[in-house]
Amino acid sequence: MLRRNARLRKEYLYKKAPALEDKEATTFDKKRKLQEALESQKPIPTELRGEDRKLRKVLDLADERTKEQRKAMDDEYAYLGVKDPKVLVTTSRDPSSRLSQFLKELRMLFPGAQRMNRGSYVVKDLMQLARSHEMTDVILVHEHRGEPDGMVVCHLPFGPTAYFGLSNVVLRHDLAEKPPAMSEASPHLLFHGFTAKTGLRVKTILQALFPPAKQAGDRVMTFANHHDVIHFRHHSFARPKGPAGDGHRSRAKDVALTENGPRFQMRLFRVELGTVDMKDVEVEWVLRPYFNRQKEALALPEEDDEQKAT
Repeated sequence: MLRRNARLRKEYLYKKAPALEDKEATTFDKKRKLQEALESQKPIPTELRGEDRKLRKVLDLADERTKEQRKAMDDEYAYLGVKDPKVLVTTSRDPSSRLSQFLKELRMLFPGAQRMNRGSYVVKDLMQLARSHEMTDVILVHEHRGEPDGMVVCHLPFGPTAYFGLSNVVLRHDLAEKPPAMSEASPHLLFHGFTAKTGLRVKTILQALFPPAKQAGDRVMTFANHHDVIHFRHHSFARPKGPAGDGHRSRAKDVALTENGPRFQMRLFRVELGTVDMKDVEVEWVLRPYFNRQKEALALPEEDDEQKAT
């Protein structure tokens, strides 16, 4: 099993190589130009002469699946929205009572998730256990002096792994008003401010933790990015019921929102192309707060300008 995992990992890294993706992108661009020339009955571009015969054979064999280029992210999340995820949530060693309570509430956020007591498991054995049970993601939460301060989201079997810092964690029993019983139906997801390349990457990582939402569901989870700080909120809503047959349509202000908790803030500081138990993995993105000019990573600057204008 270990040799098989090592072999699959090497194949995965080979497919993710930037040089290979760039080469495939060049080939797809040539195929697109040749297809446009054939459809419009125009002369074949000069840069394609000499290899047009080979490209014609590739075009004849193309189908709906191979018509467009598949990137490494497509391989990582190939079943996103098709198969329901299986999430395993656990803590660091010897958790405090507050971290254990936060873990229980965190498990209820993800439909079908399983909570596991860490015990004496090391990370390597923990990941092997998750793979053997065909888990799709593993979430590890950490603490500092009894306060949750970190969360690791690891996608199986080969990554990526995102490291988040947690702050301002408010549990359900810390809310000003007592929340209602928490539903475990598939929630609606709202993402705001994830427009940059890294932001779209983080959005995919978080979105893969949830199954597709039920249309008649009354649970909504919000991930709002503001200056690279992701604010998480969990609400349930009640739709107003109008008289039957009078054409009454509900307005946004008529929807009653109730916060279910927990609430917290997340800050991304690292994305690795591998699982948390792998060594010498490639770092896709890392926070460098001591640069002279630190640009926002999750949102494009144009978005902030548009918000200020409005």
